[in-house]
Amino acid sequence: MPYPPLAERFPDHTIEWQARLPVVLRQNPQAGCDMKKRLTTPIRLLTAVPICDGHDSAISTINLEFIRHGIEVIYLGYHRSARDIARAAVQEDVRAIGISSYNGGHVEFFAQVVKLLWEYGAHDIGVFGGGGGTITHADAALMQKKGVSRIFFAGTPLAEMVDYVKQTWGDEPPTKAAKADAHDDHRLGRLLTAATMTDGRSNGKKPKASTSRASRNGDATAKRPRLVVGVCGPGGAGKTTLIDELVLRFLRAAPTSRVAVLSHDPSIIGSGALLGDRAAMYYSQDDRVFMRSLATGGRAGGLSPATERCLQILKHDPAGIGFDVVLVETVGIGQEAVPFAPGMVDKTVFVMSPEYGSRLQLQKIAMLDAADVVVVNKSDLAAAKTASNEVEQRLSMNQRGQRLVATVAKRHRDAGVDALFDMLNGMESHNASVVPACRMGGDVTCV
Repeated sequence: MPYPPLAERFPDHTIEWQARLPVVLRQNPQAGCDMKKRLTTPIRLLTAVPICDGHDSAISTINLEFIRHGIEVIYLGYHRSARDIARAAVQEDVRAIGISSYNGGHVEFFAQVVKLLWEYGAHDIGVFGGGGGTITHADAALMQKKGVSRIFFAGTPLAEMVDYVKQTWGDEPPTKAAKADAHDDHRLGRLLTAATMTDGRSNGKKPKASTSRASRNGDATAKRPRLVVGVCGPGGAGKTTLIDELVLRFLRAAPTSRVAVLSHDPSIIGSGALLGDRAAMYYSQDDRVFMRSLATGGRAGGLSPATERCLQILKHDPAGIGFDVVLVETVGIGQEAVPFAPGMVDKTVFVMSPEYGSRLQLQKIAMLDAADVVVVNKSDLAAAKTASNEVEQRLSMNQRGQRLVATVAKRHRDAGVDALFDMLNGMESHNASVVPACRMGGDVTCV
């Protein structure tokens, strides 16, 4: 078949890949026929370790092998409940769940995950796993009768696992809207999957719209989020931990509200990705939190080519969930990046650590000009007071009334995180007022 122009098929991808693509096709002429399918719809898996189990060495090795073969892995971490696993799988709309269990209780645990998936209406999500020598062949047979797809035993080659996943779940992801009686999270997850495809379609067919409870009840008015916050910063600054702490405070402040988190992790086009933000989030493992992880697919700047489409879905809420707040986290960004286009979010928060180098480096960070709020996290470090003073001076040069906050996100009930939450909670989308950054003294948080 004739190969369509590159610009039509991969408009958002990097120049580097555009230069390499013709070489790939010359080396494998048949690749052009299915390259778009393989690159735009990677297999998505969720992997996790069950509750009361801290053995993560095996699953970490398996994760890396999956990623090396072009699979996107959403890693939930260890000590996770069956509900945590099922909820995450449904929200991420993965093709299957891989569970590594070494502590016993596997027959009941795997069966509970399958049961919860069915309750969500996600019958098409598979469950597989292993446990070294703790799962016997008799256990595996019983688990398969309860809906588990396959159990791998000790000594199974990694290549065999990868081949099984590709053969079993390597076709196009489902594009049908979830059934009307399915859980809201499942219907929203399916809509976001459609949005992540290159043109929002699959096989040339536009995905069917999901029917929300609101529309089924005749209410055409969808609740819009009162606040959409974009959070960015260099890798290692503590963005994920800070967001998790903010989620806790938003949930406590409004006991019936729901919060959405759209997170990003880096990937190279045509390669897999480790989407691991969930593993560092504890308070966000809550039924009132909807979280979706996106890979950048080689796009520079901190976001995914599908970010804006996914964000529009969360804002317009076709599933009828009614999010109160939406938080968008970028990958770790460089000095030149300004990830959020005008109008994409209501407020932007730039998170940095005190260890940025010399004062000269502050002049090069573009987000210090663009952010509404700047957070100096890890302010318990020795250099934090000096860093906060230098950042304050840098912000004062902008004369934009930007705000500065010092936090220790890892610290329980941190006063700085409380101040940041109070600040954001008052920054509703219709309220653009800001107060000037103020000087920090001792341990006092600047608000």
